[in-house]
Amino acid sequence: MAEKYVPLRRCVGCGELKPKGELIRIIKTDEGVLIDETGKKNGRGAYLCKNVECLERARKSRGFERSLKVAVPKDVYERLCEEMSLFAE
Repeated sequence: MAEKYVPLRRCVGCGELKPKGELIRIIKTDEGVLIDETGKKNGRGAYLCKNVECLERARKSRGFERSLKVAVPKDVYERLCEEMSLFAE
């Protein structure tokens, strides 16, 4: 029996390829930059590992800005940091 296909995405922080379900998706829409909890919303997306180190790397390297082609507001980074603390528990 063939194995089920698992889509891989690249983290904008560390650059590693990981299964899509293990990453957080951030999207650019008409309303601005949002965290996509479902992973299915329309909009240009960028992916991030669920750890603070990758978030810091993405912030320093401006990975989200490059991927989304737009400036990312500080409140998005703050919400992502809060999300990371929930995953750590």
